[in-house]
Amino acid sequence: MTFPPVIPQPVLWVAVSLLLYVLAKPLYQRVRFPLLHPVMVTGALLILILRLTDTDYQTYMEGGRLISFFLGPSVVALGVPLYVRLQEMKRSAPMMLSVVFFGSAVGIVAAVVPPLMMGAPDVVVRALAPKSVTTPIAIAVAEGIGGDAPLTAVFVVLTGIYGAVVGPVILRLFGVTHPIAFGLAMGSAAHGIGTARSLEEGQLQGAAAGLGICLCGILTAILTPFLVNFLLG
Repeated sequence: MTFPPVIPQPVLWVAVSLLLYVLAKPLYQRVRFPLLHPVMVTGALLILILRLTDTDYQTYMEGGRLISFFLGPSVVALGVPLYVRLQEMKRSAPMMLSVVFFGSAVGIVAAVVPPLMMGAPDVVVRALAPKSVTTPIAIAVAEGIGGDAPLTAVFVVLTGIYGAVVGPVILRLFGVTHPIAFGLAMGSAAHGIGTARSLEEGQLQGAAAGLGICLCGILTAILTPFLVNFLLG
């Protein structure tokens, strides 16, 4: 299907993506049902629209790249709440470093071992390994260890949605209420989407989550090749 030439394809698909997200967000805020998370709803509707209009992925990504470009700056922008609450972060620095190191290692092992035990192909196992970090880092890590990058991107989005929706419930169930602990767990396990959820709780939670993203991304990039190669023998 072709659209009028007055609407450039990149502009059209950026507008469609943003419009779907803006429409899906109030619905999720009202019902809080995991499957209606705005990221998931937007992705599902985009797939449907692309299928109905017979638009291929490459055509969509002419505009999608404009959105992807802002992934990096958005992560950098998380440094603002971190800078504002820097003194509080410094007091907990040793604890935070040790927790994120442990969490990164456990996250990689927990992502690799179950599919490995179920006989999943190596390419799927390798794609799953960096699922808990932000998309640009996860894709780079997956490509470096022989994983399928598009599959990794899907796992990253699903992990973020699941963590943002279920994470707060699990943390409160286990009595994790300290702002720094809450934010650190959300940022380390559910990357950007989890950090956005942490910012809804407060600035300190958001600052800790932003730090969690950064530290977990660095440690995952370092640890993943060693742990994956060891576990795969």
